[in-house]
Amino acid sequence: MDVDAILDDIARHWPVYASMPFVAAVIGYLTKRVAIEMMFRPLRFVGLVEPWLGWQGIVPRNSARMIRTSAELITSRLVDPGEIVHRIDPDELARRIQGPLLLAVERIAREVLETHHPRLWELLPVLAQDMIIKQVQAGAPALVREVMAQVRADVGEVLDVQRVAVTALERDKELLVRLVRDISRPEMAFIARCGVYFGFVLGVVQTAVWALTREPLVLPVFGAAIGWLTDWLAIKLVFFPRERTRVLGLFWFQGVFQRRRAEVARQYGELIAREVMTVPNIVEGVLHGPRSDRLLGMIQQLVRKSVDEQASIAKPFVAVAVGTKRFQEMKYAAAEKAMSYLDSTALSAEPYAREALDIGNTIAEKMNRLTREEYEGLLRPAFRQDEWKLIAVGAVIGALVGYLQDLLMLS
Repeated sequence: MDVDAILDDIARHWPVYASMPFVAAVIGYLTKRVAIEMMFRPLRFVGLVEPWLGWQGIVPRNSARMIRTSAELITSRLVDPGEIVHRIDPDELARRIQGPLLLAVERIAREVLETHHPRLWELLPVLAQDMIIKQVQAGAPALVREVMAQVRADVGEVLDVQRVAVTALERDKELLVRLVRDISRPEMAFIARCGVYFGFVLGVVQTAVWALTREPLVLPVFGAAIGWLTDWLAIKLVFFPRERTRVLGLFWFQGVFQRRRAEVARQYGELIAREVMTVPNIVEGVLHGPRSDRLLGMIQQLVRKSVDEQASIAKPFVAVAVGTKRFQEMKYAAAEKAMSYLDSTALSAEPYAREALDIGNTIAEKMNRLTREEYEGLLRPAFRQDEWKLIAVGAVIGALVGYLQDLLMLS
């Protein structure tokens, strides 16, 4: 086609030619938005034959692998159980839980005495009953301090931090999706913007090639290329270059995720503290986790010891009125009942424990010490394994839009 014919064709179809770069920009944007949504949705597989005929969001589908990666990072580099447990002052903890603790002790003492020696308990004056209860309560703060001392001495044997993290993330797939989505929101917006810019530039090239060739395959091929290249380039520019680098000697550039390191560290720390390594989750892990047997056995032993110590003043009376065998039964019953109050009593100190543990700031501080590669591993697993699928979908959408352009140009 000679120059005059090209100019004549442009003059006759100038609205279409003028729209091509903008259509390409729209293709770039739409393919990015589709790719972003496909990362997170749907939460569960939708289709005919899993995993081939249908789709599940990349993050929820790879949740098991991502949970292991996140939990390993949290436990190996960000949260040291010994460090955080030592931040809790046993005396302050005892003070914070004093009200619920004393109520629990009173209930336990009354229930045990009413169950194992109801006639004797009924015969005692109210003042005597209150004195016995107060005597038992007197040993409660010391018991709390002794338990905390044991936990501090061997925290690794009672608290499995990795298990706490894995359990919290496995309990709710939406939590993992929200975690990844929240910390990567600016990166997702950057990817979408890249689609517009790169798409427009490639659209200008597409327009020139179409004007020169009028080849029907140009538009769908360029549409596929726009979808493919813009997806690929946008994802790469999220992470690379890792270090601040001068591009073409003109301007400085660094991967968006690397550039936001301080902000991501703060945000990630807040999310983990609020959603994963919460005080209730830690208490649950300590009292009901795979390593809880030893701690619970130790608490039962300390409760029985405390009952012995508080009863020592009245040992002769106890031996005569209650009997040694029944007293032993009462000690064991008190220890068993104490177990049922552990969760609620411990959680009454949640505001203090949350402030003392300071997990959010701890994680943020340690994240800023990670190497570039380690830090990248926070988000990169969400893309790496299946990013080719996102790119391929972008190419298919781009080709379809290019084909529709083709029909419009040839009509």
